[in-house]
Amino acid sequence: MRLPEAPTKAISLGARGFRHGRSKQWFQGPPGGRQRYQRPSTMKTRVASALLCACITAFKPLSAQAPRPRSAVTHIVVDADQGRDTISRHIYGQFAEHLGRGIYDGVWTREGSGAWHLRDDVIAALRRIQVPNVRWPGGCFADYYHWRDGIGPAARRPRMVNTIWGNVVEDNSFGTDEYIELVVRIGAEPFVVGNVGTGSPREMAEWWEYINHPGGSSIADERKANGHAAPYNVRRIGVGNESWGCGGAMRPEFYADQYRRFAEFLRPFNDSTRPFRIATGPNVDDYNWTDVVMREAGRMIDGLDLHYYTVVGPWAHKGSATQFSEREWFLAAKGALRMNELVTRHAAIMDKYDPRKRVALIVGEWGMWHDVEPGTNPGFLYQQNTLRDALVAAITLDIFNNHADRVRGANIAQMVNVLQSMILTRGPQMLLTPTYHVFDFYTVHHDALLLPITIENAGYYVLGADSIPAVSATVSRDQRGVVHVTMSNVDPTQPRTIVAELRGVSATSAAGRILTAPAINSYNSFEQPDVVHPVAFTAARVANGKLTITLPAKSVIVLELR
Repeated sequence: MRLPEAPTKAISLGARGFRHGRSKQWFQGPPGGRQRYQRPSTMKTRVASALLCACITAFKPLSAQAPRPRSAVTHIVVDADQGRDTISRHIYGQFAEHLGRGIYDGVWTREGSGAWHLRDDVIAALRRIQVPNVRWPGGCFADYYHWRDGIGPAARRPRMVNTIWGNVVEDNSFGTDEYIELVVRIGAEPFVVGNVGTGSPREMAEWWEYINHPGGSSIADERKANGHAAPYNVRRIGVGNESWGCGGAMRPEFYADQYRRFAEFLRPFNDSTRPFRIATGPNVDDYNWTDVVMREAGRMIDGLDLHYYTVVGPWAHKGSATQFSEREWFLAAKGALRMNELVTRHAAIMDKYDPRKRVALIVGEWGMWHDVEPGTNPGFLYQQNTLRDALVAAITLDIFNNHADRVRGANIAQMVNVLQSMILTRGPQMLLTPTYHVFDFYTVHHDALLLPITIENAGYYVLGADSIPAVSATVSRDQRGVVHVTMSNVDPTQPRTIVAELRGVSATSAAGRILTAPAINSYNSFEQPDVVHPVAFTAARVANGKLTITLPAKSVIVLELR
């Protein structure tokens, strides 16, 4: 994540991507490795819990298109017998940086006892959305962080000034062991990011030993002395963060050499600690970075980390999270749709060097970036979260799902109290954001088989001389044979009728949930925490092999077809 005081130029495409220069596996294998779905052998295919969301097909840059006519009915075809790729649950990963109140007060609090401890309410909420992994400790902070500062008795840990984010004193009371306790209690997998910018290969290798060696070495015994005899069996490790920017301002050629040097010393201690090494990937549309790093270091890379944020205004005045016009709503959706172009083009470059798609594309930072809330520390990146953020999340997740052959991990920025959060806290209070509910809906797609969709008659959301697709969707089938369809309507002005031909699916009824709100800028506050929340959805029916949905304006749904 680029430092706010030294941004690079923003992309001039409506809602810009900021060129910031900031479990159970179905098959045993490396996390993020490409999976194939195994069809159920006995259960009749049913359709259940389905969300109809957004963005299935690639399209030309929207700024070059003429306005599209509005269409009353969108026709799609679902080919349930043509599924090939698995939607990795790791697409739904979270991100927790030492930034603002993301860690301290967000997941780590003194409320109640006066001593630092994990927040039970936040942990319970995160468990409900089945968080698969949590990226930590950054972000830009990762390349300033020295892991030894965060182990041992808390009273003896050195303090530092977090000059990257708000100039606050970091007491290091939340370190490696506390982080592992957090992810274990959430039910997630760890994803640590090592320090390349100010660290050394030795420092990263010794951290790897601390978290993974079974015992007998001095470093593993140090972990035991700190109260953790068993190794943590961490596999996901980022080799630096944004090395093109806040992680060292490197050229891709230099970073590729640095990556190879650091990664060489990340060795497995047994089969359960074989590293899944994630290289710094491109900043938005830096296709040269992808080409050079894949060419020079691809054989040692397991994941490549792309970063892209949706920013509506110019970088200096990104715009309010809660006070915006329909035009700004439109630009946010248009900016989210750009993710499809970025993923497609970076994946094509990766295909040149990795045609078998061994290397996963990891979108390690994504989401909406607004101006901070009035009166808050500008270095804390605290922002509210409206229905607009929820629709952007649905559109983006659909894009990831429908690129499941290459996108096998992603981490929204960030988990609590920072940027497009799942959760906001204020003292002992906690609320769930609209984005949280989208992630709740989309749990049906975790490790499910992606089912291809064909749009035969797309409807468009037209605003002035511009237009974007109105409807976005993901369809999947889980191991039990249950088919889920997810869908969103980004048009805030009119409902959409969707008729889906279900090929290879048996279903006779439909029901589910919907997320919408009275206004495009509706949000949950500590005074009114349930303004935007899911309710029952009944405007869907199945007859003669077709699913017909009346999708209200500005909404996301999840259906169960039986």
